[in-house]
Amino acid sequence: MELQARKEIENIRRMTIAMATLAEEAVRTSIRAFLARDAKRGQEVVGKDGEINTLEMDIDKAVFECLALKAPVATDLRLLFSMQKMNKDLERIGDHAVNIAQAAINCSSFGKLICGPDIKVMASITQCMFSDAVTCFVQADTQLALKVLENDDQVDELNRAMTREVIEMAKKDIASIEAALELLRVSKNLERIADLSTNIAEDVIFQARAWDIKHHHMEYPA
Repeated sequence: MELQARKEIENIRRMTIAMATLAEEAVRTSIRAFLARDAKRGQEVVGKDGEINTLEMDIDKAVFECLALKAPVATDLRLLFSMQKMNKDLERIGDHAVNIAQAAINCSSFGKLICGPDIKVMASITQCMFSDAVTCFVQADTQLALKVLENDDQVDELNRAMTREVIEMAKKDIASIEAALELLRVSKNLERIADLSTNIAEDVIFQARAWDIKHHHMEYPA
């Protein structure tokens, strides 16, 4: 029974990695689409969202069946629970990528869109955080997971800076309000992707070390 459970869990792990790959591509493409105001790329992200949703349902079903029929224990059980949580986070990341893609589509018709350096830096850090979160899951790399956690505060500060920037933009030029709101929308969605990447990193640490790191990651034992 234990061997069969591990086979089922490995299958779920492969499905989770496939879903993470789709979500990574969605985030990468949506950011490129927004920065370039490329409606075609934005539509690609929106059109592929169903693939992520389908995998989310398939993984959910496989997890519940494994729990009910194979009764995994110890490390296998922690891995299964971690993948169940990661599954939800990846689906939500896909949704945030769609939101950014929608902003790209909306902005494609604007005559002018000023994207300050904050949004570009924020997009770059967020992409790296998500990519590292996926890598630390695949490789069970807890040190890389800690790196993801350390970058989250920087994204939060950039999101606050973007909010201030957008307010000033709207004050100076009332005609820019619509563009300012799209910038704010993208900033908030990037911040949420960073938060969800942090969730994944925390789950990797829990799965590998049975250490609940939420709210006190500086206490993590090396």
